[in-house]
Amino acid sequence: MTINAQVLDRADTEVYARLFHALSDPTRLAVLQHLALGEHRVRDLVEHLDFAQSTVSKHLSCLLECGLIALRMEGRASWYSLADAEDLSGLLRAAEHLLAATGSQVRLCSQLMRPEVG
Repeated sequence: MTINAQVLDRADTEVYARLFHALSDPTRLAVLQHLALGEHRVRDLVEHLDFAQSTVSKHLSCLLECGLIALRMEGRASWYSLADAEDLSGLLRAAEHLLAATGSQVRLCSQLMRPEVG
């Protein structure tokens, strides 16, 4: 599935939309950015991000189901990491580049405004 110079079919468009929906939540982005620093347990993320354990667990579950993060069990501890750190970092860098060019318009887009949810 390549987006270059071809029109996406409906199924491909849906997959892209689901990926970007998974990345659209500020809490999930914070979790991903933190996991880019290395492997963490839930309690590490709770401590570092100052979110409730239930919030972190809910977002980890979504990211895991989407295939964006990986889970490794060690005894009773669950360790989370980025599933594909290089590609995800590249996507986030591309987003930074795009925001540098369009950031003020994105920030002011009334159709994208929504209350922040944890």
